[in-house]
Amino acid sequence: MKRIFSALVNSGRGFLWVARSEAAFREEIAALILAFPAAFFIAHGLFLRLALIGVVMFVMIVELLNTAIEKLCDRLTTDHDEQIGRVKDMGSAAVGLAILLAATVWGCVALRAFA
Repeated sequence: MKRIFSALVNSGRGFLWVARSEAAFREEIAALILAFPAAFFIAHGLFLRLALIGVVMFVMIVELLNTAIEKLCDRLTTDHDEQIGRVKDMGSAAVGLAILLAATVWGCVALRAFA
């Protein structure tokens, strides 16, 4: 039980740190807050509502991992390093693909709801 409690505390600290320090993550929190009522407005059925909210949460998960990679890279060296630059670009690409997936899912559900 102590390990579970420690894991929750560590997760909470990580969440608060990234929410305070990363503008992109704050924007994704706002998107998640908006996604809840919007999902109930445009989607009919539990599965579609969960899919809409889930893809926004997926973007947040990928953003957390990307931020962790970037912070680790910055800790390794502050000098320009071409390979570290590529690693950071790959993390950004992962966030971009997650956003593309979320936009696609939301677009398909919205088209189905309003068509």
